[in-house]
Amino acid sequence: MDTQIPSGSKMIADAIISSRNIHGIALIPYVTVGFPGLDDTVPIVVELEKAGASIVELGVPYSDPLADGPTIQSASYRALGNGVNTKFCLDTVKKIREAGVKLPLIFMGYYNPILSFGIQEYASECALAGVQGLIIPDLPPEEAGSMRKSLDSNNLALISLLAPTSSHERILKACNNATGFIYCVSVAGVTGIRSDLPADLKTFIDRVREETSLPLAVGFGVSQRNHVEALSKFAECAVVGTQMINVIDSAPSGTKPAKAGEYVRELLGIS
Repeated sequence: MDTQIPSGSKMIADAIISSRNIHGIALIPYVTVGFPGLDDTVPIVVELEKAGASIVELGVPYSDPLADGPTIQSASYRALGNGVNTKFCLDTVKKIREAGVKLPLIFMGYYNPILSFGIQEYASECALAGVQGLIIPDLPPEEAGSMRKSLDSNNLALISLLAPTSSHERILKACNNATGFIYCVSVAGVTGIRSDLPADLKTFIDRVREETSLPLAVGFGVSQRNHVEALSKFAECAVVGTQMINVIDSAPSGTKPAKAGEYVRELLGIS
């Protein structure tokens, strides 16, 4: 792994440390860009930062989101129907920055649109817009060389995903390719709400911890305050996606940013 830390990774690391000092854990909410309406994303992210979010994961809508469950698939479908594309996502990040948001922003998107856009151009445009890192679920470590090189040259983090079923060899490869943090998927499946965290989750996290000094984030199924409290004992970050989308979607028009902020404060135990 390169010894030089990209500025995106440094910004991510600083945000995680700061949030853990204040809240005991860094909270990373997920928001689909352009959902439910084209003008909703910017004010929602503004409120998420005010509420105490550490990082915001911005979902780039895609027609075949293999890692996403029904709720986030539906959000992506609706955003695509609104006309969201790569350029709109980049422009949205610029608007988020213009609105004064300082926290790190991470694109969660799939590889085909990046290839279509051009790997180097995509990385460059992300950096210019104000993105700090990328999560690309369908890009295996063995094929990530070109992407990682382009991201490194633009000081952007490449965030690896690992599942409980990942072999020791795969954990090593993912950790050696990652910057920013490692995204640990809590279950072998897609995103969605679950009542309880897996009983063997800490064992999985410990396996990953042995191979990296990067912060570890846990997502897929995290939706309640007690989940976040439990994760704070053995992980640095909690990622909340499906229930955040539900909260935004069910909120009356005009209250979506405020409701998203309320949910973040609930998860962090802020009264």
